[in-house]
Amino acid sequence: MRPQLELLDLGDHVAVHGPMIRTRTGDGAVRADGYRHVGKAIMPPPDKWHGLTDVEKRYRERYVDLFSNPDVARVFHARSKIVRALRAFLDGLGFLEVETPLLHPLRGGATAKPFETHHNELDMKLYLRIAPELYLKRLLVGGFDRVYEIGRAFRNEGVSTRHNPEFTILEFYLAYANHEDLMDLTEAMFRSVDAALRAEMYARSPGWWDDRAFALDVPFARVDMRDAIVERTQRSGSAPGLFPTPFDGALTRALLADPQGLEQAITRLLDLPPARKDEDAARLGGPERLQYWRDARKLLAKCHHHGERVFVLYEVLVEPDLPRLYRTADGLRSLPVFVTHHPFEMSPLARKDDVDPTVTQRYELFIEGREVANAFSELNDPDDQEQRFLGQLDRRTRGDDEAMDFDADYIRALRHGMPPAGGFGLGVDRLVMLLCGQPSIRDVLLFPAMRPEAVSGHGE
Repeated sequence: MRPQLELLDLGDHVAVHGPMIRTRTGDGAVRADGYRHVGKAIMPPPDKWHGLTDVEKRYRERYVDLFSNPDVARVFHARSKIVRALRAFLDGLGFLEVETPLLHPLRGGATAKPFETHHNELDMKLYLRIAPELYLKRLLVGGFDRVYEIGRAFRNEGVSTRHNPEFTILEFYLAYANHEDLMDLTEAMFRSVDAALRAEMYARSPGWWDDRAFALDVPFARVDMRDAIVERTQRSGSAPGLFPTPFDGALTRALLADPQGLEQAITRLLDLPPARKDEDAARLGGPERLQYWRDARKLLAKCHHHGERVFVLYEVLVEPDLPRLYRTADGLRSLPVFVTHHPFEMSPLARKDDVDPTVTQRYELFIEGREVANAFSELNDPDDQEQRFLGQLDRRTRGDDEAMDFDADYIRALRHGMPPAGGFGLGVDRLVMLLCGQPSIRDVLLFPAMRPEAVSGHGE
């Protein structure tokens, strides 16, 4: 056997058979009565003590990353448990898991730029799905009152710490419910999943809970988007990290209710002279926030409707500072925040609010500054939905390459009658990031999207 052992390298796979024994130090072992070499490692493994540390190499060679970095492998064990816990929660409430098409003839279900492909036999353009929403709501029309799907979605957008071109989405639809019911359900689901994960993995990864900057064990904050804008401007400079804004609180509240006044105020903001870079940076909170405002001015210049302007102001003034604005009573952790009542211009599939038709019964859930979920009371009026689709086509003519197509079959489905319902969408990858304390979406994807590797020769 010794000549064979001399051929053995780290990373090789061997088959050994024999009885279990105890070593002199009391450790369990196998007495090797038989030995066989079953797999040869040609390349050496990473350093025993430091593992694989090059980030680019870790993502590209995940197979090495997994066996050399136990903490990385633990995240993917946790991911599987999280998905299993999501299913268990919904199954326990009587939801039916379904599968809907990945190839769509139209762009729909969300506003995003799609990936395009072509079906040779049918000679037609198809899109990789942006979201399963419109197919799942067709099932509501068909009498399936509680349905959900966990699967891949695809959006042709940039790659960042929060975005990957393909990602895992959970969507569920509940008949005879509204967005307020879904907020209660969302809180219960997040706590249930977190408890299931903790029960299995706290002993191995206590830091995932002990080091968290956010709280899941207290009621989530629920904030109207417009009220959040006002609160942010009122608290400018009054809390750590809250930088000054060009609007004060009183003015903002008036402008949000006055489309013409807000348009004029934004026009004045856009017409501000460039001024000196250092002066602008100091006034708006530093170089990064200065660049953010420059980008915001570009977005505001493209707005054509009051709701679009309100939404951009929210994205600029509020969204980056949600973890600083909403905190637990002791101030030690941030609160998850439901940002509600989005402008109807920005929510083409959501039901208008019964009291204020300029906004919709919609919320987005943010935890520690990350958007993880989106939900709303579903629009089931076919005539209203038809007008919303036409509005999306108008946005397309104005250069919005993320606008939806007009889905005539979906309108026909609504004309057969869809019950009032609440719909919910969750970015599963972002949920895993939060619960496992991972800074980048690439850390929770086994094989994230990357540029092709430059290869200088064969066999390297």
